[in-house]
Amino acid sequence: MQRNRILLYGANGYTGELIARYAGQYGLTPILAGRKKAAIEALAKELKLDFRIVELDDAAGMRAALEDVTLVIQAAGPYHITAQPMIEACLATNTHYIDLNGDLDVFELLQRYDQQAKAKDIMILPGAGFDVVPTDCLALALKQQLPDADQLTIAFAVIGSALSRGTSISTLHKLGTPGAIRKNGQIAYEPMGKKGMSVKFPGHKDPVFVMSIPWGDISTAYFSTGIPNIRTYTAINKAAWYFLKGQALFNWLLKTSFLRGILMSIFKMQSAGPNQAVRDKAVSHIWGKVTNAKGASAEANMETPEAYSLTAYAILVIAKKIINGEYKPGYQTPASAYGPDLVMEIPGVKREIILS
Repeated sequence: MQRNRILLYGANGYTGELIARYAGQYGLTPILAGRKKAAIEALAKELKLDFRIVELDDAAGMRAALEDVTLVIQAAGPYHITAQPMIEACLATNTHYIDLNGDLDVFELLQRYDQQAKAKDIMILPGAGFDVVPTDCLALALKQQLPDADQLTIAFAVIGSALSRGTSISTLHKLGTPGAIRKNGQIAYEPMGKKGMSVKFPGHKDPVFVMSIPWGDISTAYFSTGIPNIRTYTAINKAAWYFLKGQALFNWLLKTSFLRGILMSIFKMQSAGPNQAVRDKAVSHIWGKVTNAKGASAEANMETPEAYSLTAYAILVIAKKIINGEYKPGYQTPASAYGPDLVMEIPGVKREIILS
């Protein structure tokens, strides 16, 4: 493939704009793209970048937009709606695909394109941001320490930041749906927040309470490591966890168009996302543990920049590798494509592995 251009779709979104603004630090000049002409054009003019306006459901227009492009960074969600049409366009034009997805079901969907991507000599790598670069890399690092591990537990907490408007809206689409774990190699569904525990993250005086959620690693860490039993957790207020324990009683309400319409209106009024001062101050913590059938274990702690900042840096690190011809054809995860130390290429990341 002789092309060396990047198209950043969804550049007018909160994370898309961060990627566009940080791109120059990596010597990259993406073409900004999306469907909102005024916002895309204004940002492109400010950053002195090219831009293209195209709708995702315009298959012919999307293929035309990708004809001279090596790589698409798909920053427009929600991905259960946006991933498939973009993948189809990438396959039609032999264009690599990476995105910011964190939705378990979308990871499973995109794996089905593995053979088609291999035939086209392109890579499909979803989850190239905070979902799931640090957790995926940590999972593989732990697997390498304990090759016969059959249990993986991962927990994370983002301290001092908040969800972006886009993430909130994507979360809204999942309200009322169950949680999930990996059990004996298969995805098993269970109530959201079924399990809760406390984790002692380095640098924190008190343990942080976390609850089980269907994080993308239920799919991606299994692909990267082959560990058959995986559970993932995130930090939550313990009182809120007790409230969620009763979710089954009001799942029907969470799924109604009436309540979702109210929540959508609220989310659209919130700020686009945390500002620079918040991102500079916030920090993300990740803890992981693997065990084997004999009871041996290994643990690891990781500290990273704030989640949205890490996402922008991770996407650009991966994008530069692809532009330089470093990729594995077919469906990949961050760690399967680039190994457990990929995350260590991001500024501000610290990792400690502890053998038991």
